Amino acid sequence: MPRRFVSQGSDFEKTIGYSRAVRDGRWVFVAGTTGFDYATMTISADPAAQAEQALANIAAALKEAGAMMEDVVRVTYILPDPADFEPCWPALRKWLGAAKPAATMISARLYDPRMKIEIEVTALIRED
Repeated sequence: MPRRFVSQGSDFEKTIGYSRAVRDGRWVFVAGTTGFDYATMTISADPAAQAEQALANIAAALKEAGAMMEDVVRVTYILPDPADFEPCWPALRKWLGAAKPAATMISARLYDPRMKIEIEVTALIRED
């Protein structure tokens, strides 16, 4: 299977020049994804709502690449304020609890101060 690129039409993808996800063989790499609703380019001020939207964005990218959230094997969470992580846990458990991926949480400043969480995942599509 040739390398396949997935775009969600985010302004960031166009301006910076990257793909939301790249599939290469059975591997799918999803770029750091924030809580923006890419249709409206709006973002909630609530970290938990941002986590929910980011994971919905990731699920859509994975689906377009032929994968599912259950295929996620690695996840990295990046938050400017570590105190915002715990309120996100219910959404993380909802979306990734079945996959139980290896995970890392990093506290670092994000590009836009409205961003409370950025999530990056790697998935390995199961063989039939």
